[in-house]
Amino acid sequence: MRKEIMIPLAAVFFFSLSAITAAFANENEKLNTVFEAKQDVTGDGQPDHIYIKGLPYDEGAGFLKEIKLEIMASNGKTYTKDLEPGYEPSIVFQDLNHDHVKDMLIMIPTGGSGGLSHYYLYTLKDFKLKDVGIPEGLTTNSQFLDGYKAKLEIQNTGQTFEFDLKDRKKEYDRLGLYQNGKLNEPLELMIDPYGSMKPVLFENGQYGLRAVQGISGAYHADGIGYIESTWLYKNGKWELQDVKVMKNLK
Repeated sequence: MRKEIMIPLAAVFFFSLSAITAAFANENEKLNTVFEAKQDVTGDGQPDHIYIKGLPYDEGAGFLKEIKLEIMASNGKTYTKDLEPGYEPSIVFQDLNHDHVKDMLIMIPTGGSGGLSHYYLYTLKDFKLKDVGIPEGLTTNSQFLDGYKAKLEIQNTGQTFEFDLKDRKKEYDRLGLYQNGKLNEPLELMIDPYGSMKPVLFENGQYGLRAVQGISGAYHADGIGYIESTWLYKNGKWELQDVKVMKNLK
């Protein structure tokens, strides 16, 4: 009697396991290669095959709901890392941590109106996949001021910048931000995460990163300006080298 019960149970388990395995295999088969390159990213002088693969949200859709970094290294092993979803991922190869091996700077646009992207920096030196990390966003303090002005402080450097926003008077009055030139209530500027991040060559011959963050006013489309920061990797961390703030032309 026990055998008769166990055989159907074993069959159910077998078929369930087969269904799960098949579903997993089918899911992997749908991963499309959206980026590929051959580069030595381990430092052994041999080319490695680097891929970014993605699973579209829907057939023909540009948005990739699953994205994976896959490296087929010269030692015959495959290294993978799951990444955030987005559009059209790409990689820039550059030695950014100054260990004489090219790193992988990955950019994945989010597709939003703000032009933001996810950024990653990985190294596979000596066949060890490591997240180097990107610079943390600048620490800022900002506020609108009376007289259609705004102030931005970069706390990392102590720099303060002031924006003349009189060219937006009509819009700000319509929105109720100001009355007779007086601010109706305290309001901060909106500082975006990194919208752009690219390698930049310093005078010492080393590569660092130049990053850009947007500054918005009453709403996100109310672009006021942007912050440009440059960073250099030293002693295992990113060090801020310079900050510039520019105002958009209305």
